[in-house]
Amino acid sequence: MLFKYAGYDKLGKKVYGNIEADTIAIAKAKIKSKKIIYTSLIKTKLSLIQKLFQKKKTKVSTLVLATISRDLSIYLKSGISLLNAIKLINERYKKDKILSAFFESIITFLDEGKNLYTALELQKIIELPEFYLQSIKISEDGGILQGVLLELSIYLKEQYRLQKQISQAMAYPTVIIVIAILMVGFMLSFIVPTITEIFDKNGQDLPGITTFVINAGDFVNKYYQWIFISFFVYIVSFSYSMKNFSLFKYKVDSLYLKIPFIGSLLELGELSRFSYMNSILIRSGVPVVQSFKMGANIINNAVIKKLFEEASLKVVEGEKLSNILDKSKIYKVDVAFIQAIAIGEETSQLSEVLNNLAEFYTEANKDKIAKSLSLLEPLLMLFVGGSIGFIMIAMLLPIFSMSV
Repeated sequence: MLFKYAGYDKLGKKVYGNIEADTIAIAKAKIKSKKIIYTSLIKTKLSLIQKLFQKKKTKVSTLVLATISRDLSIYLKSGISLLNAIKLINERYKKDKILSAFFESIITFLDEGKNLYTALELQKIIELPEFYLQSIKISEDGGILQGVLLELSIYLKEQYRLQKQISQAMAYPTVIIVIAILMVGFMLSFIVPTITEIFDKNGQDLPGITTFVINAGDFVNKYYQWIFISFFVYIVSFSYSMKNFSLFKYKVDSLYLKIPFIGSLLELGELSRFSYMNSILIRSGVPVVQSFKMGANIINNAVIKKLFEEASLKVVEGEKLSNILDKSKIYKVDVAFIQAIAIGEETSQLSEVLNNLAEFYTEANKDKIAKSLSLLEPLLMLFVGGSIGFIMIAMLLPIFSMSV
């Protein structure tokens, strides 16, 4: 987000400017770091051109962030100061220009007397998850930074394993689909036109299925450039809209949740993340109310995120999370999740219950993915064989009629 500010510098001179930040709190911290006393701070919108060409932070691998968090936790537990711990980690990443620049930036801010949270907020090299930043902030305030860093490293490593499993699982189906598209494209572009010339010379009447395939081949040959361009434009437009238009993302995410199997898979993943993150935060001494609010920030699906954001606001007013989720009209989450939360609230063992829920939903997600792939592989082979077989039959039918 872009913010416009007006204020006075350390010499008392009136100054104006713009500053980029994810939240107004971060914007205030950045202005304060410039030794400016602001008199006004207003959120403004970036133009489409500015959004396209603004410099973006680099995303770092989940595994790298998990490793850094673990190492920093170990150094702090050994009695090494935060600044020296960051310097030691920086030595191991000297060959990585981006990470080295990131650590140098952090070291500079720490040297100036800023805490780790502020340093991470002010650096402009790497994009860090909001839940990670907020966890650092709260842990520093509570003097439990070392413990929270260790918990974060465990959580991030588990997320990396799940992402890797999904990526590996999707590799085979993706290859099959690509091969199918290439084979069908090749047949429509080269084989079908060659056979079509034979039919044209004989001037025979063609079956409807053959005419359909020939027309499809003509269309692909004539407009293949536009097909690729249209597909590319669609992908870019869709991705841009999902990132920049909240209403569009909400509608699409709502549709995803209604798709059989896929909706269930997405819900399990979101509930697993929410449960694990809150389990970490509550165990680390973060108040339950604040924990729920932070937990909502890590949810990707806009519908489920809205559900937990509104729930976190009502929890502040004294309502129980289980009751809020049960009555909510935004989205009905898994009944077992609500019942487990209710038990945790009644027994004052919410952290343990959430941790168990996270493990349960993670395993359930893995099982669903494995089962879906075992069903998907034969279906894909059937699709490939059916597509090629359809084209072959369409081309052979007139040939058989010629020989009769």
